[in-house]
Amino acid sequence: MNLRTRGKRASAEVHTSAMNDIMFFLLLFFLIASTVTNPNVIKLMLPKSSSGQSVSKKTITVSVTKDLRYYVDKKEVLEADLSTTLASYKTMATELTIVLYVDKTVAIQNVVSVMDTAQKLNIKLVLATEPK
Repeated sequence: MNLRTRGKRASAEVHTSAMNDIMFFLLLFFLIASTVTNPNVIKLMLPKSSSGQSVSKKTITVSVTKDLRYYVDKKEVLEADLSTTLASYKTMATELTIVLYVDKTVAIQNVVSVMDTAQKLNIKLVLATEPK
């Protein structure tokens, strides 16, 4: 005795059109997010400041890490060669501003030496901080 009906059976279907939309938006989100991040930044713990300003002129970055390594635009420079390196950047641009990134554990004397170098070369200097 056969109790099953031999008529039409319901077929199982999976609609993936909504999944395609979700995958497209995720891909778009990660592409936009990856262009915003900068992977070539030197990791530093910056001090905090409640009044921050952004700099819009020709700038170069000088970074001092906690182990006293000096970087000018992500290139490592010896402390003795810092003045000559900054002087070469000064000849390239007339209105130059240095953005100084210093780890908060670095002694103030090292910060002042970079500031003195910028002052001797008549270059504007801005100390970078993190907002509170």
